[in-house]
Amino acid sequence: MVCVEDMPCEVIFSRASFAECREHVERHCPRYCHVDPGFRLFDSYLIGVPPIAIGVDGDAVLFPYTKPCHGTFLLRIEDAGEAARLASRCRDRKTG
Repeated sequence: MVCVEDMPCEVIFSRASFAECREHVERHCPRYCHVDPGFRLFDSYLIGVPPIAIGVDGDAVLFPYTKPCHGTFLLRIEDAGEAARLASRCRDRKTG
């Protein structure tokens, strides 16, 4: 099992709300999907306030990650395999 904290990632937001993360993903990712708490991503189960937005931008996955006592972070991790796995769930961002 891979620990998200051990993966190279870009922190887009720290100490953010789930609404802030969802809004960013929906506005800035070419593709995104909504999942419920408990969805498995990078061998970890997501927690949060539904709907949880996960974005796909090329081979990158953007998602909120909560660390107890530290808050919620919006992370960007490059992983072609995970991005491909999410592709069937995602929809294109509405433009205009």
